[in-house]
Amino acid sequence: MLQQTRVAVVRDRYADFLRRFPNVERLAAAKLPDVLAAWSGLGYYRRARALHAAAQQLVQQGGFPRTAEDLASLPGIGRYTAAAIASIAFDQRRAVVDGNVERVLGRLFAISERDTWGAAGELLSPGRPGDFNQAMMELGATVCLPKAPLCAKCPALAWCQTRGTGPSRGSLLRRKKAIAYRLAIRSRNVFLVQRESHTSLMPGMWELPQTRHGAGKLILRLRHAITNTDYDVSVYLARTANGARGRWANLDKVERLPLTGLTQKILRRSNLI
Repeated sequence: MLQQTRVAVVRDRYADFLRRFPNVERLAAAKLPDVLAAWSGLGYYRRARALHAAAQQLVQQGGFPRTAEDLASLPGIGRYTAAAIASIAFDQRRAVVDGNVERVLGRLFAISERDTWGAAGELLSPGRPGDFNQAMMELGATVCLPKAPLCAKCPALAWCQTRGTGPSRGSLLRRKKAIAYRLAIRSRNVFLVQRESHTSLMPGMWELPQTRHGAGKLILRLRHAITNTDYDVSVYLARTANGARGRWANLDKVERLPLTGLTQKILRRSNLI
């Protein structure tokens, strides 16, 4: 959940998710739409799909892998996550490099991103790899900050070759896009359509049908960000499905469906849920 999502957003959702799926077996036995519904609003839904698939694989295997190599074979677990679990949970000697550690090492040794994994491995404490990895991540998160590093408080200042300077990775250019949706309400039911299963973004999720700008009475405007795109969203009131293929969902139960985060936001802003 914390991959590309802020702690403040995750904190409550994490507790709710564990109450609903308290162990691997319960998660593996759950239907994917139920897992996506519990994840709704966190975004990057491929994480939920991978988590569900990983739980099913663990149940089939009959146990949890303890090495970084075996962990990396699970859906959704890459080099960083595998090394983090192996070192912190199982005390395996594996270095971890996330964005914070990458910044610390890049400044400390004046090296490029591609060289940080090697440097992390050389520095790794053989006796307490998990603690060392967490300390490096914490150093980057609290002291070696991206824009205004607190160099005077840094325990590694004496060895730092850049003193907080160094090449900036720059910020990704964000795209802007205007989009319009039709909000059709009938007797406490809202009309929803399902995203195609083959689409790369939020496949199988439920959302309001899109429409053209100016198609009816404008009732809401809001902004929404997805990955590297900022959306200017217009919502128009409607009474019928207007020929769209979808379903009428009861507003009292609609949150049981795997809704897109934007759809949830529109329904809440409209005081419908």
